[in-house]
Amino acid sequence: MTSPAPSGAPAGWTVLAPVKRLEGAKTRLSTRPAGVRRDLALAFAIDTVDAALAVPEVDRVLAITDDDAVREAMDSLGAAWVVDEPELDLNGAVSAAAARLRREEPGVALAVLVADLPALRGDELSRALRAAASVPRGFVADAAGTGTTLLTALPGVDLDPRFGPRSRAAHAASGAVALEPGPVPGLRRDVDTEVDLWDAGRLGVGKATADALDGTA
Repeated sequence: MTSPAPSGAPAGWTVLAPVKRLEGAKTRLSTRPAGVRRDLALAFAIDTVDAALAVPEVDRVLAITDDDAVREAMDSLGAAWVVDEPELDLNGAVSAAAARLRREEPGVALAVLVADLPALRGDELSRALRAAASVPRGFVADAAGTGTTLLTALPGVDLDPRFGPRSRAAHAASGAVALEPGPVPGLRRDVDTEVDLWDAGRLGVGKATADALDGTA
């Protein structure tokens, strides 16, 4: 059961962006060579984190990764990273990183942002985090309505991540509140397939993704 919300909104959020190894990433973009899929996965992560870094409500962004290329990109952006243990799945990696942070900073507010949101806009994430400040745990569903692109937890509240197939239902069943921050198409538009990528392009992708797509033309 979700704990009651502590009084007072968080002063700022620490955003966790899990990025698994790029090797073999985005296999559902199956018409593209493995190297192109790898470049696109890195570009998606760069654009996602870059958008999050510009949000006033965000104190810092930490990528969870054991990929050297991702770490180098995060350093270039001015984001930080923490080590991902390769044997852990996404939920395990997020839980481990969150536990370390909470041991060091018990009062930190945490948000998990999936790292394949190339059309994310800072104002969308800002509105979602403002909505999240009023609930103990919250989430934003993806464009398909079955997954999750953002999960939040106020200080003292366990993240309890349940990403994966049908994660929207899993997060709702665990007591997290569906956030309704208004139209946030970029925040909901994660990219796994060519149709997803086309839709992200319609919304307008970030520079890294645009450059990567230009390189495949």
